[in-house]
Amino acid sequence: MTLKGLCEFAGRSPDELVRLSPREASRLVQDYVDMLAEKGYSIRYVNVCLAYLKTFFKVNGFKGPKALEVERHYQPSRYRKRSEYVPTPAEIHNMALAAGSARNKALILALYTSGLRNSTLRALLYRDVKEELERGLEVIKLPVYPEMKKVDAGACKGNIPYYSFVSAEAVEALREYLDERRRIYGSIEDDEPLFASESKNVPPEIRRRTPIMKKSLTTLVKRAAKKAGIKRWREVYPHCLRKAFESALRNAGLDIKDQEFLMGYILPGSQDAYYDYTKIEDLRRKYMKINFFPHLAASMEELRKKQVLDMVKLLGFSEEKIKRVEEALAKYERVDEALEEIKKLSLESYKETEETDCNRQGNCKRHEVKIVLGEQRLVEFLSEGWDLVKELSNNRFVLKKNFS
Repeated sequence: MTLKGLCEFAGRSPDELVRLSPREASRLVQDYVDMLAEKGYSIRYVNVCLAYLKTFFKVNGFKGPKALEVERHYQPSRYRKRSEYVPTPAEIHNMALAAGSARNKALILALYTSGLRNSTLRALLYRDVKEELERGLEVIKLPVYPEMKKVDAGACKGNIPYYSFVSAEAVEALREYLDERRRIYGSIEDDEPLFASESKNVPPEIRRRTPIMKKSLTTLVKRAAKKAGIKRWREVYPHCLRKAFESALRNAGLDIKDQEFLMGYILPGSQDAYYDYTKIEDLRRKYMKINFFPHLAASMEELRKKQVLDMVKLLGFSEEKIKRVEEALAKYERVDEALEEIKKLSLESYKETEETDCNRQGNCKRHEVKIVLGEQRLVEFLSEGWDLVKELSNNRFVLKKNFS
């Protein structure tokens, strides 16, 4: 099964495998066992597979000077016995905020929300994302292709093309970073790296055309983890953010085949169906439903609940009705779920209402509440004796006027 798996991975027959050069064979075997390890197979199993494949090549002439040199030349650092800490979404968010620069923030968010490997992310060029950025898409596609190896030899593992996406948070950070680069250099050319070096040891014209180095990316991830207050910051590597991405895919309930595609766990030819335009957009829609920062969503819902209560009070509803609104909001996690019940109480927020208040002496005072759009309309109503109660989003204003 090990040999069959390698043949499927490489898209070659056993006879074609033994005609490879020692260097090509070594690289191919290393890529294959790396893939097995990343899919969760035990290191023992991976090493048994590696030993079997080395034996296969040895009996077919790969011995002496031609022997496979997988371990000595291509042993990934993650195979060393080192501890790793996969940060939580909340910790990754704090890492991005503490990253220290627009580029570093965009890098951390891109690593996490795309799941791309260190080498692959660093090999991206501006032209790879230019078209979708200019279209103003909220979530953009990151292509992975064999030609990336010209930028970084470790990119596009197994020479198998695929693509992933980056979230709206990462796209926003990326736009800020690219705007900053345009202010510094005047423009960004298509063949420039998406994430350029910021080393002060090279001239600006060389710096803008040099991708961030592998060691630099690892260092900035660790520094961000330390500044974010992660106790095990020394054990946080770029690859840990890829593992966090895998957890986000799993928690989102994506189909297992879609998960494996976005992680790059694919066999030659099996990815072809994903390159149909409708499939790309279908996968993009599925991706957009992934909640990479659930703690932020929870905080936003709490804020929305507070806004609903504030608005109800501003509109002058009775204490009894306000209490019923509070009960409805407490019953549901999301405001949208509670709104149907609130509507049944005739307490829709932002709707023009008319109320009558009476004091203990029986003197009643009528007041009217309106929501107006635009500053010009606001000035008109203020000149007519209306009072500004609250400024809403999208240039809307809540006004109130008392009538005797």
